[in-house]
Amino acid sequence: MDLAGALQLGELATAFAALPVFPLFDTAYFIVSVLYLKYEPGAVEMSRKSPFASWLCAMLHCFGSYILADLLLGEAPIDCFSHNSSVILATAVWYLIFFCPMNLFYKCVSFLPAKLIFVAMKEVVRVRKIAAGVHHAHHRYHHGWFVMMAVGWVKGSGVALMSNFEQLLRGVWKPETNEILYMSFPTKASLYGAVLFTLQQTHWLPISEANLIFFFTMFMIVCKVFMTATHSHASPFAPVENVICPVLFGSDSSGHASHHHDHHGASHEVSHPPPPPAKSKEELNEGTRKRKAKKAE
Repeated sequence: MDLAGALQLGELATAFAALPVFPLFDTAYFIVSVLYLKYEPGAVEMSRKSPFASWLCAMLHCFGSYILADLLLGEAPIDCFSHNSSVILATAVWYLIFFCPMNLFYKCVSFLPAKLIFVAMKEVVRVRKIAAGVHHAHHRYHHGWFVMMAVGWVKGSGVALMSNFEQLLRGVWKPETNEILYMSFPTKASLYGAVLFTLQQTHWLPISEANLIFFFTMFMIVCKVFMTATHSHASPFAPVENVICPVLFGSDSSGHASHHHDHHGASHEVSHPPPPPAKSKEELNEGTRKRKAKKAE
């Protein structure tokens, strides 16, 4: 008997998993995605100079996960744009956020209580996309565990993984912000979620898909709403990672030592500058003659 059966939440989880995401939840997903685009430095100026480039960036924020998943599976990356209703809805959200008179729409959706609702609804869509990505990959590669994890991961965080390409469309190049090197909480959570859904799909995790969708969605909603409300960037996984990662992969002490050495060297140079070379008597007399000549002129 699984946990949901013990708590008699099976029917609720089944009904929740069957809840349609279009158009209500998809609209919230598009709103939050385009809001994050508008927060990017220079995004508003770019929308005035090149509305088409701004629209392309907005479409990547809204459909980047589908594009990346289709590329991994060898399918047409523009397949998601065949759903006219979704593209029109995302375009309408983009236009209202960037070009609504007096920024009325932006002020309404960025109002914190409303934004928290949209963030919670976006996480519903994210978890559904992870589950759908794993299920799709399982249909194509029945025994390909890593394929299932990869497709589920990019379905949940494809926008972040494509951030460098999206920056190029905005004329920005920041390789130091690579999402693979510095994973944000949604990217890590999508990876862990893809692992869980892969284990469930291959019958190694004794829980139904509906129950897993319900519990993981609740976890994502609580974390993201709390982080958004408190403007926090700290990952809830950090305490566990700080304990496990040094044991499995070792600790990185070279960067700290190098930084300490460089800082010590820099302070040593500042506190003990090299003395200037002493001037000879002839140089001093020459400098005195030049000053007298300038005064005379």
